[in-house]
Amino acid sequence: MTGRPLTTLELGDRTLYLDPAAPALMGIVNASPESFSDGGALPDVDAQVEHGLRLAAEGAAIVDVGGESGVTDRHPISPDEETERVVPVVERLAGAGVTASVDTWKEAVARAALGAGASMVNDASALREPGVAAACAEHRAALVVTHTRAAPKVKAFPAYGDVVTDVLELLAERVRTAERLGVAREQIVVDPGLDLAKTPAQSVELVRRLGELRRLGRPVLLAASRKDFVGALTGRPPAARLGGTLAAVAAGADAGAAILRVHDVAAVADFLAVRAALRAGARVDADLHLPLELRHERARAA
Repeated sequence: MTGRPLTTLELGDRTLYLDPAAPALMGIVNASPESFSDGGALPDVDAQVEHGLRLAAEGAAIVDVGGESGVTDRHPISPDEETERVVPVVERLAGAGVTASVDTWKEAVARAALGAGASMVNDASALREPGVAAACAEHRAALVVTHTRAAPKVKAFPAYGDVVTDVLELLAERVRTAERLGVAREQIVVDPGLDLAKTPAQSVELVRRLGELRRLGRPVLLAASRKDFVGALTGRPPAARLGGTLAAVAAGADAGAAILRVHDVAAVADFLAVRAALRAGARVDADLHLPLELRHERARAA
């Protein structure tokens, strides 16, 4: 705890207390073979559940399960196929006590996942299907409202007068829509939608000015992990973008992001822990020491 005010996020029968000085982590489980960053790395439900449990053990407060990648070079899959991918994973994670989210813009998938135990819907479509918000209201689930001006799985770069102003205006309108559909304000999170209908330069501008989103009065989720803008800045493919992701995480945390959606939970948790300890005035236990077994790497068998 930091002594600063905490923001509460209601997720069904759970309350997540968000500390502005210590962002919560949302781990990513891709149950979609077409994922841009690790498609096929988790080939079946058992592997996906195991990965989700590992992310929770590493420090993820929420585990986000996605059944359809946002890549724009593939056609959308049917709601039935997406449901078949995510529901078994969500059901088992929730059954193990994990706070599970489902990454979907489709009402039918959201309803199935919420029925299976998900307590949040991460909708990256700017509420393309308003029934997603209605489903969250019925289940008292949290809802992530994301900015985008493009249809799902469509690559587009609209002309913005000022991208941050557009993000603020659309998110404010979509938050009002969600509230009209019955979602309590305490259940809403906002996401600026990095790379969604935005150029790399526009995503960079959003991270630089992320603090302006706090005027919306709801927790801000930053999903910068392995994103295109990081690849454009570093010249690296998705799996090699951890270093660039950490830089974006640092900027987001400085700007007050309440939730960080990341692939590499353990690495980001370590980064945030050391970063917090190195801040002026941070309390560090005088008895802090390194256990003997961590002083050296064990030799690997040939």
